[in-house]
Amino acid sequence: MPELPEVETIRCDLLTQIRGRYFDFVTLLHPQMVQQPSSEEFCIGVAGQRVEDVRRRGKYLIITLTSGKSLILHLKMNGVLLFSIPSSLSESYARAIFNFQDGGVLYFCDRRKLGMMWLVKNDNEVVGKLGPEPLEPGFTVDVLRGVLQRHNVPVKALLCDQSCIAGIGNIYSDEILFATRIHPLRRANTLSPDEVVRLHQSIQHILTTAISKSGASIDTYRRPHGVAGTAHLSLQVAHRGNKTCYVCGSPIMRIEVRGRGTYFCPRCQGDTSHALLNKER
Repeated sequence: MPELPEVETIRCDLLTQIRGRYFDFVTLLHPQMVQQPSSEEFCIGVAGQRVEDVRRRGKYLIITLTSGKSLILHLKMNGVLLFSIPSSLSESYARAIFNFQDGGVLYFCDRRKLGMMWLVKNDNEVVGKLGPEPLEPGFTVDVLRGVLQRHNVPVKALLCDQSCIAGIGNIYSDEILFATRIHPLRRANTLSPDEVVRLHQSIQHILTTAISKSGASIDTYRRPHGVAGTAHLSLQVAHRGNKTCYVCGSPIMRIEVRGRGTYFCPRCQGDTSHALLNKER
């Protein structure tokens, strides 16, 4: 699933390419992806609108229109926004096609048909329950400490919970915990003050670095012009099961934490004294 670095990269690319342009019409090849309003009202509401801004909230893209409404998109597991469909991607994966009055086209492709779209007057109808943005100035160590202290769950599960912190998913939570040398099964509310500080630093460093590398192209993720990101080339543990840890040489392990495949180094992150005694995943 595209996470904060990938969605932020897409946001920046779209901002430079579509701000100020006018939508002509929308072709919905999978109308079920529209969550609100009806698919017919969605198409009518987008047609003829000028793009005023492109923002991000967590993993959501928010396109502000001249009507004052917001076109909100969530790419889910495999969604990608492209100005043209490359030969490596079947045209049958196109689920929505946004046509611009100047002749340009933006495709919303999604192999699994999980992507979602909304057209709403108030963004909070869709993103209002998200937690704090981890790269915003307001995300301080104290804010993170408060979030951690309120939850007696595996820290990996908390990092992936969008109501706790917005934008972090499976890949970057593994990388963040490895950088902090924290076992993914540690209960969130057992972290020491020093660990909270280091976790805060790792969250911001890992996400910022991934953005600078345009995100991780592990699966279908591509930037709108079809270019791959390079952040996956620097991953330390994520998707490296049974491969050697770059730091200590131990094999990277994979476990499940609350249904999520989780990668970690048992030696670098091997402090299990605070891990869940019942081996909760």
